Amino acid sequence: MDVGLIVIFIFVVLFLIIIARYLVIVRPFERGVVERLGRYVRTINPGLNLLIPFVENMKKVDMRESLIDVPPQEVITKDNALVTVDAVFYFEVTDPFRVLYNVSHFEIAAIKLAQTNLRNIIGELELDQTLTSREMINTRLREVLDIATDKWGVKVTRVEIKKIDPPLDISEAMSRQMKAERTKRALVIEAEGIRQSDILKGEGYKQAAILEAEGKRQASILESEGKAKAIEAIAQAERTRLILESEGQAEATRQVFQAIHTGQPTKDLIAIRYVEALKAIADGKSSKVFIPYESSAMIGSIAQIAEVFKSQQENGDIPAPPEK
Repeated sequence: MDVGLIVIFIFVVLFLIIIARYLVIVRPFERGVVERLGRYVRTINPGLNLLIPFVENMKKVDMRESLIDVPPQEVITKDNALVTVDAVFYFEVTDPFRVLYNVSHFEIAAIKLAQTNLRNIIGELELDQTLTSREMINTRLREVLDIATDKWGVKVTRVEIKKIDPPLDISEAMSRQMKAERTKRALVIEAEGIRQSDILKGEGYKQAAILEAEGKRQASILESEGKAKAIEAIAQAERTRLILESEGQAEATRQVFQAIHTGQPTKDLIAIRYVEALKAIADGKSSKVFIPYESSAMIGSIAQIAEVFKSQQENGDIPAPPEK
């Protein structure tokens, strides 16, 4: 084989290797930090980039949001209770230059920073506050980490406390306390239910009694109104009867008087009728009889009538009555 061809082949292979080594592709979520002879020169954006062979070198930095899991650690609270705390926080790189040149082993540094600050925050709280103030702990720890990592070109976006485990004896005591509290709450709710039930029953009885009394009152009123209307109807009927009877008697009297005036009775006939009327009065059961004052004149007329009959009998005009 010709030596020249071999040399050309070798140069071509070396060229391709160099091109592959220094023709770099930066993905959209990455940034490239370029150093030239050990000195920072520029930051490469996503796309195809060519570096100067053997002179420039590039380090890629992931710009996506990432998380770091803080290992569990034992922390003493303000009231000397030992708890185990585990946390996780999320971060994103804001400056590729500072995250490479301002801190060494960023993840390790961030974990240690989170552990120490978490220990400080938990140490200022009592056990009950620690168990019930997770949101406050998350906020305070995020603020501390964000301030500390700002010079590293990193922003802490979120911090979450995964768990806070108190000692076993405290956990058992808390469990008993929770059970007692739930039992107490159940008894209170049951007693409240019984009380409400009694109140509702009493209200029901009260309403029933009120309705019953109201019904009786309405029935009594209706009965009284019915009786009053019946009495009124009876009185109206009696009044109507009396009116009709009075009208009938008046009509009868009018007819009698009409007949009398039509017949033109004599004084003698009137005197005889008057005597018959007095006889009817005298036949009553009463021990006393009141004779009208004007009857004396009528009695005088009767005596005159008797004298007339006597004189006629003597003259033979009227036959004497037969002897018995």
